[in-house]
Amino acid sequence: MATFTSQPNALINTPNDFLPLLGTDYVEFYVGNAKQAAHFYKTAFGFQSLAYAGPETGMKDKVSYVIRQNKLTFVLTTPLRSDNPIADHIYRHGDGVKFLALKVIDATAAWKETTERGGKSYMEPTILNDNNGKVVISGIHTYGETVHLFIEKENYNGLFMPGFIQWKSDYNPSPTGLLYVDHCVGNVGWNQMNTWVKFYEEVMGFKNILTFDDKDISTEYSALMSKVMSNGNGFVKFPINEPAEGKKKSQVEEYLDFYNGEGVQHVAIATADIVKTVKDLKSRGIEFLKIPYSYYENILDRVGKIDEDLEPLSELGILIDRDEEGYLLQIFSKPLQDRPTLFFEIIQRKGAKSFGKGNFKALFEALEKEQAARGNL
Repeated sequence: MATFTSQPNALINTPNDFLPLLGTDYVEFYVGNAKQAAHFYKTAFGFQSLAYAGPETGMKDKVSYVIRQNKLTFVLTTPLRSDNPIADHIYRHGDGVKFLALKVIDATAAWKETTERGGKSYMEPTILNDNNGKVVISGIHTYGETVHLFIEKENYNGLFMPGFIQWKSDYNPSPTGLLYVDHCVGNVGWNQMNTWVKFYEEVMGFKNILTFDDKDISTEYSALMSKVMSNGNGFVKFPINEPAEGKKKSQVEEYLDFYNGEGVQHVAIATADIVKTVKDLKSRGIEFLKIPYSYYENILDRVGKIDEDLEPLSELGILIDRDEEGYLLQIFSKPLQDRPTLFFEIIQRKGAKSFGKGNFKALFEALEKEQAARGNL
């Protein structure tokens, strides 16, 4: 049964919060073709061109395109040659998340605090300068090849960070209402969830605020277990999934097989009007999981009164759930690349702090239909 180990409204900074986080600065993806990926995200999701780095800016081994929508920033990076660690990463994993960059007040202190507590250093504190000021970056390794960067920008007034120039484009599609990163979910291997829960607790000072076992997240065929980790003020949340025994292969097992290891399963993005956002995304070609209409027949008996009309929610396949604080609306895309790995969640919170436990059965049955069609169930 899902249990709260600390109340969401108690998630505030305290003097004991040795790693105060201000939120997500950006998510960086390693991709096979950054120029084409940037065009896709602009077209399909409504991002705007922001910044660029590559040979023209003195970066000889890779290129990066930075795109932004409201407080949501993605960096898309690709190697320029095959003898490159980024190329090796893409060969093993396909397109996927490499860096979850977190805003901090002091990147040096963040690195010292986390490495002293057992975190494996990825990057010692490094100062980047240009005419707009300085940025301090540090980082530590986490599950798989995923890295947490600590980004200190208090003394920087530029577009993104030193080493990047403004990326101007005549092609700027309208935004779709995406606001910021709500949470990022990681998939880890068999019996590894508690190892990484301990890492987030001890190294980064996070708390386990929700736990789902295989009775909560299961269908006739497959199951998984999950724990939601949150930092002190609740600005950064990282649910961690691991497979559980079932009759057939779970979605986490499929991910681990095709990603060739542990990594970020999905990025959940907040919106203030999920119906408008999803209609817009669908019109631009984004495909979402299909939820059977039977899900909606008695849904209001379970979740109670909501502000939205049920008909457009059912037509779009948007899921509804309620907790003690309010309710939420959520929907999940199909994988964004040919490997069945990374996907996106679009979420609108109407007070709810939870993660849609009441939707798990419908969601996982929809996922299993996709797995079966791919021959991977």
